[in-house]
Amino acid sequence: MIRIAANPALDTVIKLVAVSCAMFAFVFVVMVPLYDVLCDALGINGKTSGEAYSAVPAVVDESRTITVQFITNNAADMPWEFAPSVTALKVHPGAATDTVFFAENVTNHAMVAQAIPSVSPSRAAEYFLKTECFCFNQQPLDAKTSAEMPLQFIVDQELPEDIKTITLSYTIFDVTERAGEALASR
Repeated sequence: MIRIAANPALDTVIKLVAVSCAMFAFVFVVMVPLYDVLCDALGINGKTSGEAYSAVPAVVDESRTITVQFITNNAADMPWEFAPSVTALKVHPGAATDTVFFAENVTNHAMVAQAIPSVSPSRAAEYFLKTECFCFNQQPLDAKTSAEMPLQFIVDQELPEDIKTITLSYTIFDVTERAGEALASR
């Protein structure tokens, strides 16, 4: 019988590589889908769907007034000016409401941005229905130019009675490198 001499250092390296690969696989194969399922099931994280809402005939509930607040944030590497035209609106559930956000590219080069929405409280997210939103598409802006970006939404009449205020927050990100085609077509 042939015996191969054991090398403890090599055994340790092999075990560490195997454990690292297993941890990586666990995080990306198991945890990400599990996180998404839990967020959907529990209604947490305030994510809104990225799809446009198709309106159905509905009656406006004028007996209720909901305050919708607007907050904007720039990602750390995003130099644009970005703000809502108004910081809050009073709306009736079921009524289509329009507002505008303002963006300005203050740099000396063309850029492309993407806005990511979040709704608070998170359980109101399913009742906040965007029919038109600048967040559905990437937003290219040439150097030193600005744009008004429209938002149209409906607060569903089924919004729980105890929710009186909804906060819609947008964070805008620089996606210029990933959106080279959008700039090339301008």
